[in-house]
Amino acid sequence: MLIKPQELNQNLNRLEEIEKVSLRLVTQAIHDYRTTAQEIFCEESDLVADIGEDITREALERLGMPRIDQRLFGKVDYKRACYLFHPDYTLKQALFVDSKAEKVSGQGTATLQTSQLSMMVKQVRFGRDIEVPGKLPAILSLKGESYLTTTLFVKYNYQEQDGGNVLKSVTVAAVPNGMLQDRYNPNTQDTIWIAGRNAPTLGEEFRVRLSFHRLKEKANWRVQKIPMPPDEFSWDV
Repeated sequence: MLIKPQELNQNLNRLEEIEKVSLRLVTQAIHDYRTTAQEIFCEESDLVADIGEDITREALERLGMPRIDQRLFGKVDYKRACYLFHPDYTLKQALFVDSKAEKVSGQGTATLQTSQLSMMVKQVRFGRDIEVPGKLPAILSLKGESYLTTTLFVKYNYQEQDGGNVLKSVTVAAVPNGMLQDRYNPNTQDTIWIAGRNAPTLGEEFRVRLSFHRLKEKANWRVQKIPMPPDEFSWDV
């Protein structure tokens, strides 16, 4: 049964289930590729952000997925129109996976732009309440077809050592779809966000930081941390 994304607004638990399945897919892809990722970080001389993008793309392409012949657009490293298969239903999905790379001291957050979100950012900034809408639609419409927007982030946590970069761990997080606003960020006081690294006085584009700790407090499974070999990975339920 092919379900319509619009139906999920009346079944938020199923929407959460879909995002969990998507997170498992991306987490598995990165886990399977982690030894190679560690080698690439050590040997490559490119910017760490570019290295992270390449690793995510290579890991997901190696795993593969049931693709739909439809191009997606947006400021995200990896984007695919694909089918999501569940024993009880099938869904058309717009999967967006962005990559970040930062020293381990910053591993608790990921800096995002509104062009990468379907949620509204509600938080207190400079002592006042703000509400900034995400620019991704919760449901993407392309050529008369509807796709559920699913956004995931892969954060590469590295350490500079002996003139090179050593990959220490990878954090994979599922950002809630905008239809889940009231569950994860109903108001400025109950939020998963902290102030982003942008300077409004310099005219920089609005950015916000996703707090992995706050997101895990809402749903522990939404943030998975993959260690490097020989340490074993276990799924946070």
